[in-house]
Amino acid sequence: MSSTLVHNITTLVTNDPDRGPGPLGLIQNAALVVEDDKIAWVGPAADAPPADTAHDAHGRAVIPGFVDSHSHLVFAGDRTQEFNARMSGQAYAAGGIRTTVAATRAASDEELGDNVARYLAEALRQGTTTLETKSGYGLTVQDEARALRIAAEHTDEVTYLGAHIVAPEYADDPAGYVDLVTGEMLDACAPYARWVDVFCEKGAFDGDQARAILTAGKARGLLPRVHANQLTYGPGVQLAVELEAASADHCTHLTDADVDALANSATVATLLPGAEFSTRAQWPDARRLLDAGATVALSTDCNPGSSFTSSMPFCIALAVRDMKMTPDEAVWSATAGGAAALRRTDIGRLTPGARADLAFLDAPSHVHLAYRPGVPLVSEVWRAGRRA
Repeated sequence: MSSTLVHNITTLVTNDPDRGPGPLGLIQNAALVVEDDKIAWVGPAADAPPADTAHDAHGRAVIPGFVDSHSHLVFAGDRTQEFNARMSGQAYAAGGIRTTVAATRAASDEELGDNVARYLAEALRQGTTTLETKSGYGLTVQDEARALRIAAEHTDEVTYLGAHIVAPEYADDPAGYVDLVTGEMLDACAPYARWVDVFCEKGAFDGDQARAILTAGKARGLLPRVHANQLTYGPGVQLAVELEAASADHCTHLTDADVDALANSATVATLLPGAEFSTRAQWPDARRLLDAGATVALSTDCNPGSSFTSSMPFCIALAVRDMKMTPDEAVWSATAGGAAALRRTDIGRLTPGARADLAFLDAPSHVHLAYRPGVPLVSEVWRAGRRA
């Protein structure tokens, strides 16, 4: 094995409270050692062990690579006009997804693959080293399966979302579409996916339909996650907790019972502030969830309709400014929180045994991610021990 000592780190975020103060486990004047693709040692620079090579961080802060646990990257087309209309006063509704469905079905495999690669590279430049993505813009057996096959060529975190909306061909037969999603489509898609998801929302799928879809996915070995309570109060969060979903995503409209359910379960509340920014919708109340003891993740929800951003730093700034999170909470949620939402222990932290995913910030502290919004502070990224 070859080893590299990364030294001259002003502030190191480990996400291990045993390593330093707070949940971020901060170490000042720090160093770390990478062996092949993993972290071998972290601590004060004065205690650093020898290594084969050295890399000078030049006084920058180092944080774990961001873990973006919710995105929709397999798509074609453009929804600029829809965004412009919303910014001109029209309300957001789930129906805009159909525009992307038509464009995605018409696109070639090469075009879809190129799009995924481009947005993944864009996210990586901004510090994202793990990214989940979904199907959901095909809504036929063939198109959903090819979306997942293409996604699986680029990331291990792939989610079957045949239940994004009811396919246009089944507009008058939603029960028939649920049968398709839980039958032939699931059979074709399960080999490419790790997760199963459903948009449990007015205009998409109700609680009974969502339960049937998630239960069928679980029976095929897929782990559940849920688009829950984004546009209205509804059954999504309670269903996610009932089925032991890894995450309930959006969580904008929550009752006290929803908050209690999340706080007393292993289901992560994944908040997607890019969606609220892009739709001028009500912000999720992160403070309420955190104070209740729920685990919170932050993600971009990168998609062409309601949150066309791949920037986790942008979402951190929004969370701090508009969702009442502290900078420490937001950085933890964008790293360790995202890892929890993917049920991963090898990412989202910088401690021995973790994958060596590093984001170097052109700043002395992680707080600058919120303090200097819009500034490209991520100056260097390592993924699995290699500079990206």
